[in-house]
Amino acid sequence: MDSISDQDLIAAAIEGSKNAYNPYSNYRVGAALLTADGEVYAGCNIESVSFTPTVCAERTALFKAVSEGHRKFEAVAVVTRDGGSPCGVCRQMMFEFSPGMKVLLADLDGNLHLTTTLAELLPHGFGPGNLD
Repeated sequence: MDSISDQDLIAAAIEGSKNAYNPYSNYRVGAALLTADGEVYAGCNIESVSFTPTVCAERTALFKAVSEGHRKFEAVAVVTRDGGSPCGVCRQMMFEFSPGMKVLLADLDGNLHLTTTLAELLPHGFGPGNLD
């Protein structure tokens, strides 16, 4: 992360959270994903009244980046009102591409709560290598 600092990535996640559509949970989430080549993709959570089609901010950012051709990621910042952690589905989707990426968990005011890695959040994760 040469030109993008942790605080820059957290700020991008906070900005992304401003577009959250969360009328049911009232739990606004933003994420910003840093690609290996230095691009940042932000996302927000988008809820549905039927809940199942709801998508998390982390997957929104990931899907945006992957749909633009990116496959390797350096870091992700996730912001919530209390520094919450990615759900299991998001952990699995991110593990698909970059199990060792840095994970920054912060609140909506930009206070960093935890710096870890995806592999630490999903120990013994199942990835593409398991299918070889």
